[in-house]
Amino acid sequence: MTDSVLPISCQSTGCPPGDSVARARELANELNRSCFCITLDRHALATAMQAVAAVPDFYATHIVSRPHLFANVPVFLPESDRDAMLAIVLAIEKTARLPAYIDAVLKWAPDIALRDFGPAGAFMGYDFHLGSEAPRLIEINTNAGGAFLNAFSARAQLACCDIVEPLKKGTTVGGFDEAVVTMFESEWRRQRGAGRPQTVAIIDDAPTEQYLYPEFLLARQLLEAQGVSTIIADPAELSYVGGKLRAGETAVDLVYNRLVDFSLTEERHKTLRDAYLDGAVVVTPNPRTHALFADKRNLVLLSDVDQLRGWAVAPDAIQTLASIPKAIHVTHDNAEQLWSQRKGLFFKPVAGHGGKAVYRGDKLTKSVWSGILVSEYIAQDIAPPSERLVKIGDAPLPRKIDVRLYTYEGKLLLAAARLYQGQTTNFRTEGGGFAPVHFL
Repeated sequence: MTDSVLPISCQSTGCPPGDSVARARELANELNRSCFCITLDRHALATAMQAVAAVPDFYATHIVSRPHLFANVPVFLPESDRDAMLAIVLAIEKTARLPAYIDAVLKWAPDIALRDFGPAGAFMGYDFHLGSEAPRLIEINTNAGGAFLNAFSARAQLACCDIVEPLKKGTTVGGFDEAVVTMFESEWRRQRGAGRPQTVAIIDDAPTEQYLYPEFLLARQLLEAQGVSTIIADPAELSYVGGKLRAGETAVDLVYNRLVDFSLTEERHKTLRDAYLDGAVVVTPNPRTHALFADKRNLVLLSDVDQLRGWAVAPDAIQTLASIPKAIHVTHDNAEQLWSQRKGLFFKPVAGHGGKAVYRGDKLTKSVWSGILVSEYIAQDIAPPSERLVKIGDAPLPRKIDVRLYTYEGKLLLAAARLYQGQTTNFRTEGGGFAPVHFL
């Protein structure tokens, strides 16, 4: 990046108010193409993580062994994109409170989702692709991973010259730690009415084997520092006796749920399911939250203008929700039409996660298509991602951008990006990985 880029900013040029959004977008696009001055200070990242994690050789063991977890560069976006993404989040969450919407999504939800214990869902994740038009929401996740890792990465950005130092102030990491503690306390009160949990269990299958296990360690230390006893456990370690859920000998008040068995149907999760259904433990995010937001079939409803009008959704909200790519349920009745239109579509399993079993239509084979037709899938209009150039050696190479807003009750906790190659996000791309977002 050269100094000549920076005068594009309206703050430095004093451009007319009407041009501010266009100028900010122009600046963001230019920085994503040419700015390599703000880079990840891996020494600072290692020092900060090691100080917090309280685990010997944390960085060497858990971060160095994941070479594509973090990208070296941030992503730049205009503030107008942040505001537009948050408007979409709020429109979705407002629509999700409508009785007609709830009735519609619960028709295909498992019975466990019919119980409403109160929690809103910790760490909602709204994923967007951004281009020259409005941000396009491509997915909603109820156990969105990476927030704790992204908070550390955002704080460890190194500006190589004074002129780009102010751009670092556009991150959303300020107040993250306090907001996380407040979120878990709020989830507790939404079910219990008062107080705060004394013990939190971060639950996942074989947690030490999970790719994002490092953030379980960071989350534990963050909560411990605020006086909340926190453990990391496999569901196999749980017991439910005398109205108490326990992990080993420890009584658990609240479960931070990282399982991808969203409805707790697997036999190995029976103990947690029983305690949850009895109201003996607060679980967040829980099966109802997933049913209301993250089942991919919900995108069919949220992108159906006629359906939204029938529910008397406000016109301004319908206009905002128009940024959700059109989605339809794949059936044998529409199979022939969808196959003919496949090049413009993404095919996603309704209960999928992590980009698994997701197919871009122009890559589909007949055998894969046959499998889709006997499964539960949606077809979603393709919303192409934008790109960020990264340097591999001395060569600038393009990487796709997926932007995620981590939210709670519609409020922004953190914004982060994932840089990748291929059909979906992954952590196998050289130069890719999590990246902080700087809003201009």
